[in-house]
Amino acid sequence: MPPILLAVDKTYPRGLMWFRRDLRVDDNAALYHALRSCRQVMCAFVFDKRILDALPRADRRVEFIRESLVELDTELRRLGGGLIVRHAVAEEEIASLAQTLDVQAVFANRDDEPFALSRDAMVRGALANAGIVFRTFKDHTIFERDEVVTQAGAPYSVFTPYKRAWLAKLDAFYLKPYPTRGYADALGPPPEAFRAPVPTLRQIGFEPTNLGQLEMPTGALGGAALFDDFFQRIERYQAARNYPAVRGPSYLGVHLRFGTVSIRQLAGVAHQLMLQGDSGAATWLSELIWRDFYFQVLSHHPRVAQGKSFRSEYDKIQWHHGKHADGLFDAWCKGQTGYPLVDAAMAQINQSGYMHNRLRMVVASFLCKDLGLDWRRGEAYFAEHLNDFELASNNGGWQWASSSGCDAQPYFRIFNPVTQSERFDPEGKFIRRYLPQLARLPNAAIHAPWTASPVELEAAGVKLGENYPKPVVDHAEARERTLQRYGLVRGAVDARTSHK
Repeated sequence: MPPILLAVDKTYPRGLMWFRRDLRVDDNAALYHALRSCRQVMCAFVFDKRILDALPRADRRVEFIRESLVELDTELRRLGGGLIVRHAVAEEEIASLAQTLDVQAVFANRDDEPFALSRDAMVRGALANAGIVFRTFKDHTIFERDEVVTQAGAPYSVFTPYKRAWLAKLDAFYLKPYPTRGYADALGPPPEAFRAPVPTLRQIGFEPTNLGQLEMPTGALGGAALFDDFFQRIERYQAARNYPAVRGPSYLGVHLRFGTVSIRQLAGVAHQLMLQGDSGAATWLSELIWRDFYFQVLSHHPRVAQGKSFRSEYDKIQWHHGKHADGLFDAWCKGQTGYPLVDAAMAQINQSGYMHNRLRMVVASFLCKDLGLDWRRGEAYFAEHLNDFELASNNGGWQWASSSGCDAQPYFRIFNPVTQSERFDPEGKFIRRYLPQLARLPNAAIHAPWTASPVELEAAGVKLGENYPKPVVDHAEARERTLQRYGLVRGAVDARTSHK
């Protein structure tokens, strides 16, 4: 028996659903409100030239979006609608398209990244000039903006109290899905002039990547399959998540980024399991809360997206510059630092667009605190290469590693890349996968090949400085330099504070 639906007041004769980072039909807030508010709803997506023109011509994220749009279009057509896909400047195209389609309202889910806010402000103005309403909704977080604040009404800057407040506020209302399919009869097919298949990559100026060879299924079906797989092993997440050679993470980051899964569904399942005593689910839910935390930091402190440290005193850090620093950065990017765990992690991101979360912390610490390089350089590299790049989380993670951000790693706590390797890849399985030239080294030597005996190196076919680099820095010496570098800034801050 079909569900009994309440009568709906159709405010607008025709509306336009603008898909952005929410590429799914089910549990989509803006689509739900469009279907309930309009007698007919058409759907569109814009490959925004302002974003795409700055990307390399072979970008896995663009291919992921394109493949996900094909699935989305197919599902919308099955429900009686279809997807209009344009390659244009979004702020111009949406207003033009809305007028051409003669809609009275445009619906979209909110995006609080600075570029998106600026774009949406221009879209809102252009639509208003044409007498068209622009309505936006929360969809990619559980709590956004001012929804979780201190009793004084201020945003949190420390994660643990934020998490407590987040969990205290959570109830069924915030996890309730939006039943879009119950109102799908409002979907209308695009006019004949707009009925075309989703453009190929080459039609929008891009080339195919190795996406199809990676274990990264696309679209809502791909997201659902990954979540089903993770659900079977979520109870082991707390124990397995730190080991890069183990299938511990959910691998849902890119699906969260482009909205091919619902954050409400993920958080709802994790929360229910946590209440049943599942420690793995509780740990994973905490990761989802970190994501919300970084979004609210960005919302309240947009300057962090403009290259500013959250803790402004750390903008005075004297990072290495010049040709030598550029050489160190190049070695880091190419995975040629001489530290196997760091190099294997960089090989992973370069080959696949993915990096294990523990390794993101290790390589970030190495860049800032072993090489003495500005965290912004690493942030930019990740932004270009990560499939699941989100500005808020990427910035938050890098500022955490450099000790300049919210609830950051204390500057005197510095990851040792060798001990991290010995602890989290004890048998060197991850290293051997991405650095096959080291594969025949014994476990005791693979974490620090320069400590291997000449006999071990020869037996493994490893020639330091030839087929694998010598360490570009000495970790112990680099650590002392970092403590001095940060200590000068902290000393100046403490001195100013003591005179207040």
